[in-house]
Amino acid sequence: MPKLKYPQESEVIMTEMVLPNDTNTLNNLMGGRLLHWMDICAAISAQRHSNRIVVTASVDNVSFKEPIRLGNIVTMKAKVTRSFNSSMEVHLEVWAEDVPAGIRVSTNQAFYTFVAVDQNGRPIEVSALEPQSDEEKELYISALRRRQLRLVLGGRMNPADATELKALFDVA
Repeated sequence: MPKLKYPQESEVIMTEMVLPNDTNTLNNLMGGRLLHWMDICAAISAQRHSNRIVVTASVDNVSFKEPIRLGNIVTMKAKVTRSFNSSMEVHLEVWAEDVPAGIRVSTNQAFYTFVAVDQNGRPIEVSALEPQSDEEKELYISALRRRQLRLVLGGRMNPADATELKALFDVA
């Protein structure tokens, strides 16, 4: 069987329905359940891009803008924004839909980082990503700043070496 390549087909759309077992005592979707669904959706996107097993390396700033209620349909869209050596950044957006009311709202977004691994769990190189649309190009360019911020905050990069971040604050 030929090896599949998915760099431009990494977009994943996943849909779930909020059932009673997914909710808290206010009948809102539990945050942990949403994070679980988001991780799965983003991982599928990273696996499609890399054609490899992936592991979650980080999740950036998940904000809960709107509650997701019992009975709502939750739609998640994930897409790889940039690949590095063995890691990939995935942007994830979430919407909740109240079908009877005809209302759909944006509830969450986040950036996930995944690392592609081989059969022994060691990082392995992934394919480069070539952004096509203007939105993809902007996410691609800004991914390097987000990566440097993650590395600095995680203690794996000296702030003085974070050239993309420093450029944001350099004023002539």
